Formats: sequence, structure tokens, C-alpha cells
Amino acid sequence: MTGEHPNDNHNEVNDKDLTAVRLQKRERLRELGVDPYGQRFERTHQLQEILDNFDALEGQTVLVAGRLMAIRGHGKASFADLRDMSGKLQIYVKLDQVGERLYEIWNLLDLGDVIGGRGTVFRTRRGEVSIQIEEFTVLSKCLHPLPEKWHGLKDVDLRYRQRYLDLIVNPEVREIFLIRSRVVREMRSYLDERGFFEVETPAMNAIAGGASARPFVTHHNTLDLRLYLRIATELHLKRLIVGGFEKVYEIGRIFRNEGISTKHNPEFT
Repeated sequence: MTGEHPNDNHNEVNDKDLTAVRLQKRERLRELGVDPYGQRFERTHQLQEILDNFDALEGQTVLVAGRLMAIRGHGKASFADLRDMSGKLQIYVKLDQVGERLYEIWNLLDLGDVIGGRGTVFRTRRGEVSIQIEEFTVLSKCLHPLPEKWHGLKDVDLRYRQRYLDLIVNPEVREIFLIRSRVVREMRSYLDERGFFEVETPAMNAIAGGASARPFVTHHNTLDLRLYLRIATELHLKRLIVGGFEKVYEIGRIFRNEGISTKHNPEFT
């Protein structure tokens, strides 16, 4: 880790206590006949789609799914923030609407849990687009507490080691992933339109060549042969040119057994 704080041990103990409480809630869900994992749910809309098309969807019944990122309880009614891949939307769960059994199940949910819900699109008195839930399904029970909302996940080492957690609590990181995907797609489109041919070349080679870097070494048992993970795609691409493919490219993984930091990864594309 990058460093310890005076309250690290206290936080670790507290997280264990919270996890124990969530485990108890999971068992209670099972006692109520709820499978906390593996349910199938088909949604009709993503959350951002509802926000963008509120005028057309107001009063309509929709099916949505996402992760609970905030829960604000008010006795027999609760508001919560639901987030999916597209964005975040408020949902409203009321005892009179869902019934006693479902509301008991609702009170067993925590931040990080994934649910699917059916409800009506409406706007609150404060003008916030929301969904009044009529029925919901538990899709996945989260057993570990998320980083608290005000300080978030700041430890750089932890963020890189647990990217899934980083993506949950830091939405700006998710946008970087999306931008990268779009950049790669545009690169492919640019090259394909100009007659280039995408290929896949071997990742394991008998020689470590094509660039100056230290390779990762492995052993092929059947051939009893030392092999190297590629440090470049260059040699095989040149062989394809020799074979008659005049325009080739590869967007592939490269492995270099050298330094590591937040800006340098031994495995990269």
C-alpha cells in the first residue's frame, strides 16, 4: 500500500463488522425465500434514456436495473439513487405500494446491492425525475461496504489493484474506459477504410525479438521448449507482408518484464 493512516486498523475492524451485518442480511433474505444472486431480469430502459425522454415516458411503466448508490429512508417510504452503465436516477419505494414483504426485503438492502425494478416514471415535488417502484428483484447482494461518499476511494495503490471498486465509486474513471473503447474503435475504422487487414499474431515466440526489452519467459511442456511472451508484434507483421499482405495491423497485447508504475504497465496494448 502507499501508506497507512492512524485509523486504518479501526477502519478494517469496522469494515469487518459491517460485512458481518451484511452476511446476516443475506441469510435473512434466504429465509424469506429470496435468492440473493443469479436472478434473471430483463429491463426495458437504461436510466439515462428515461432522463432524456421524460416527457414521452412520464406515467409509463418501465423496467430498470442498477446498483444502489444512496438510500434515504423516511419510515414507511424511501428514496434511493440507482446507477447503471448509462447514468443515475432516483427511485421511490413505498410500503403501501410494494407491500409488507417486499418492504421488509427492501430494508435488508445496502449500498452496492444490485436490483431490478418495475415502476412508474414521475417527477417529484422538487422536480427530480424518478421512478415509483411497484415491484423489485434482488439481483446481487454486496457483502463489503463501499468507500464512504465524501472521501471516496483515494488510495492510488488500492485503486489500481481493485479497478472494479474504482469504477464503482469514481464515475470519471468509467468515462476514461469508455473513451479508450471509442478511440480503439475509431482506429480500426480508420485503418479498415484504407484497406488495412486486421490480424492476430502469436503471443508466445521462440525468440524475444522486434524491440529492445526484457521478456517474460515461460516453458512449453509438450515441446520442452523455452518460449517468450512477445515484446512487440513487429516480426510477425513483417512476415505477413512477405507473404503478400501489403497492409496489415494488429491491436494486441505486449509484455515487457520491466518497471511498473501508474504510468507504465508491463502488460499493455
